[in-house]
Amino acid sequence: MNRDLFLVVFSMMIWGVGEGMFYIFQPLYLQKLGADPLMIGGILGGLGLAMTVAQAPAGYLADRMGGRPLMWVAWSMGAAATGLMALAQTLPVFVVGLFIYGLTAFVSAPMNHYIADVRGRWSVGRAFTVTQAGYNLGAIGGPLLGGWIGLQFGLATVYKVAFGIFVLSVLVILLIRPQPKTEVQASTAVVKLHRNPLFLGLLPFFFLTTLATFLPQTLTPNFLQNQHGLDYGQIGQLGSIGSAGIVLAMLALGNLPPLLGLLLGQAAIGLYAFFLWQGSGFPWFALGYFFIGGYRLTRAMALAYARPLVPNSQTGFAFGLIELVNGMALFLAPFIGGWIYATQPPSLYTTSLFLGLGVFVLNLSFLPRIQRRVEKFQTEQSKL
Repeated sequence: MNRDLFLVVFSMMIWGVGEGMFYIFQPLYLQKLGADPLMIGGILGGLGLAMTVAQAPAGYLADRMGGRPLMWVAWSMGAAATGLMALAQTLPVFVVGLFIYGLTAFVSAPMNHYIADVRGRWSVGRAFTVTQAGYNLGAIGGPLLGGWIGLQFGLATVYKVAFGIFVLSVLVILLIRPQPKTEVQASTAVVKLHRNPLFLGLLPFFFLTTLATFLPQTLTPNFLQNQHGLDYGQIGQLGSIGSAGIVLAMLALGNLPPLLGLLLGQAAIGLYAFFLWQGSGFPWFALGYFFIGGYRLTRAMALAYARPLVPNSQTGFAFGLIELVNGMALFLAPFIGGWIYATQPPSLYTTSLFLGLGVFVLNLSFLPRIQRRVEKFQTEQSKL
């Protein structure tokens, strides 16, 4: 691992501690501030929209100016938004901070473009999964710390501590160097992804995969507290177990062929939904959370799967489009999840299982055909 990739991974690990402290408690804090399940679903859906709107433009800019400036902006915005959430006394103010925090998701495409350029001899899939593993290594301790602070001092204090941790992460990311000049200069090429049917054909599959793998997660903290009586500490422990599962999945499966990794990730989320649905105690929920790493694995493998289909000059924009369709799924899933939860909470998991099975069969049926066309495309490109 070279210097710049190490700094990104290290900064992400620190960020994982801070975000891990509050991320799993977001639906519970919204509930504490007065939001009902439908309102929580609407707020989280709006958050998904905020995470979506800037993805493609940010990727387009990353092709022209490099990922580093956009990463600096996103890191700083995220820290400031967390400070606002920490100071919020009412639901509207908190939601404003939450939406500003959601907007920082535009960093996904620029950061992934940066990682792809500075990865050295590593494969794209390995570089992406190790970065995600770094984040989730930090996130192992974050929920435990957040749960303890929440029990002792209240959830508002969790956000204050996370703000301080984010400032440290910002200081680390400011040390990264620009992408190689040849890579950034090459980005002046005209983007013609609309003429790339192989790449465009993948986007609907990525949308459905993200929707199916995120839906069962939407109101799980509320389900665990309201239906099973778990407290902040226990929910924090589950979040840490989930992060440990993500780290293991990323490190153990990061070198798999992207298609296989994508399918295994979906299968893991199916197990997560099953154990949350059928579980009757903490050990069963812990087992379910261990498989939540499938969600992150599918996201990373989707990027690795698509990367060979686009030239480097279009990588940022291509990743931005992938994150755009993912964001559309993240926008819809909480609305669907909130509506299902308000009607019959356990149905959130049975619905997710049926949807996940359908998408898995769809991917298994069609993605291998696209894979064969991808391999043919790569062969033709190597002859040019």
